[in-house]
Amino acid sequence: MKKFLIAGLGNIGSEYDDTRHNIGFKIVDAYAKKHALTFETAKLGSLATHKVKGRTIILLKPSTYMNLSGKAIRYWMEKEKVPIENLLVITDDLNLSFGSIRIKGKGSDGGHNGLKDIQAQLQTTNYPRFRFGISDAFKKGQQIDYVLGKWSEEEEKQLIERLEKGTEIIPSFVLSGLNTTMNTFNGK
Repeated sequence: MKKFLIAGLGNIGSEYDDTRHNIGFKIVDAYAKKHALTFETAKLGSLATHKVKGRTIILLKPSTYMNLSGKAIRYWMEKEKVPIENLLVITDDLNLSFGSIRIKGKGSDGGHNGLKDIQAQLQTTNYPRFRFGISDAFKKGQQIDYVLGKWSEEEEKQLIERLEKGTEIIPSFVLSGLNTTMNTFNGK
């Protein structure tokens, strides 16, 4: 049976729940809710599993905090014997407008500390990632407050539709592959 690790990045703790930086958690939570899945606390994170057409989807929310996400991802990839091409990392991206979707098979960390740690832990930049745009609508020197800030009222309204789109990307990646998923969802 093919296994896929879908890692939604974020920070644990209620103070981070509805922050822009936690969009990875929010997307895997939305997928879990849509399929009536329950997360269980496990080593280095919370996990939920879902079987779809002979494939196992392992949803991971690392408990290592954003900047050490790679440790949890590497651990679960090794434990579950998930090949790197079956890993999908979901994260926020300041360089994309709000709600924009960019799926890639490789790339730089773009200054994102979570991706930087994953790259260091996996010793490669060649792993699939799904970046969700949070925009860069902050003043110079306010980046940390912005990414750790709550969504605006307008963003909250639009987030409902964007989260639904995000939940469609997971089964597409698992069943149709990276290239089809990129062609279907990038820029949508």
